[in-house]
Amino acid sequence: MKIILRLMLIGMVIGVVQKAVYAQGGESAVPFLLLAPDSRAGGLGESGAGLADNSAAIFWNPAGIAFLTGNEVSITHSNWLPQFNLDLFYDYLTYRQYIESLNGSVTASVTYMNFGEFVRTGADSPDPLGTFRSFDAALTVGYATKLSNDWGLGLNFRLIHSRLSDQPTAQEQGKGVATSVSFDVATMWRPSSFEIPLIGDIGNKFSVGANLSNLGPKIYYIDRAQADPIPTNLRIGFAYQLMNDEYNSLMYTFDISKVLIKKTTQTVISNNDTTSVSKSDEWYQAIFTSWGAKPFFRSMDYSMGLEYWYGTPGDFLFALRTGFFYEDPSYGNRKFVTFGAGIRYDIYGFDFSYITTSIFKGGANHPLSDTLRFSVSIGWGGIVGQTRGLPRGI
Repeated sequence: MKIILRLMLIGMVIGVVQKAVYAQGGESAVPFLLLAPDSRAGGLGESGAGLADNSAAIFWNPAGIAFLTGNEVSITHSNWLPQFNLDLFYDYLTYRQYIESLNGSVTASVTYMNFGEFVRTGADSPDPLGTFRSFDAALTVGYATKLSNDWGLGLNFRLIHSRLSDQPTAQEQGKGVATSVSFDVATMWRPSSFEIPLIGDIGNKFSVGANLSNLGPKIYYIDRAQADPIPTNLRIGFAYQLMNDEYNSLMYTFDISKVLIKKTTQTVISNNDTTSVSKSDEWYQAIFTSWGAKPFFRSMDYSMGLEYWYGTPGDFLFALRTGFFYEDPSYGNRKFVTFGAGIRYDIYGFDFSYITTSIFKGGANHPLSDTLRFSVSIGWGGIVGQTRGLPRGI
């Protein structure tokens, strides 16, 4: 069967959208797990590990949910790679609920990446034999709790399913379908009091978080010997509230992230034939060995954002956002500016974000340019004020 188009599409998504996976130490399967899934953080240059104050924190830093009370549900939709006019989109559904008897919140999310519909043809004929759809999906469940008044802990467990083709190619056995699991461990420090000489107490104004995500075994489709690692990722984030009064709030966020994968290529000589064999470290090895595979600082991604809120918490709030994302030219070369806006009225919220690369040389035709994300959320039962930055739960 000829599925060249499908293979080209999947390769494009992996190679173009997620260059960071290759640039930071090796090739990865299911790179959709690295896509920034929500509009709010998307408008902040794709930074959120230090802020993490809504249900999308399941992705950015689940420990941030430990400081929240009440319930929240949200959904995000985005058409992906709009420059190519393809049937690519992803959806992100989240839910969190504070349970007093558990002294924390239970969380859940569903991530769905649709690659579109493809026509199946025969190996020796272009005649259509039918159609099939390709997609990647992940179901995540988690728990977040406060270890103390200032420290939060978040844990996630994830089921990953990738369906590239429902039938084998040519003489291959099996299908282009794979399933794996992973887990996340995250922490957040959000001090209620922190004295700095000559500055004073900046407690309740900043937070620092770290999220080690997608820890898990390799995933394979046909041959276990050709299994690829999933994109284990370390993200460290910082958030600081520059201003906060009755009607105005201004927040600064900054994230650093690194994909923890190490993949090496070995040359094997047998019967005068030379072949290259790729080998990747297991996830529990790569979280240590990947640090020496590439230059330390150049192999990381950097992102930051500013978020301004106007209004009264619990009534009507309006937000404006902007951000910047940077990746070293030798290790992916993604650079873009983001813009976003949002509103909160009573228990309802709406956010959108926009990516532009046109301000950079050659960026006008970049696949990520003009990407839009839209999010709708409903939150109820929490402490008033939790929707305007650095919330503190009970």
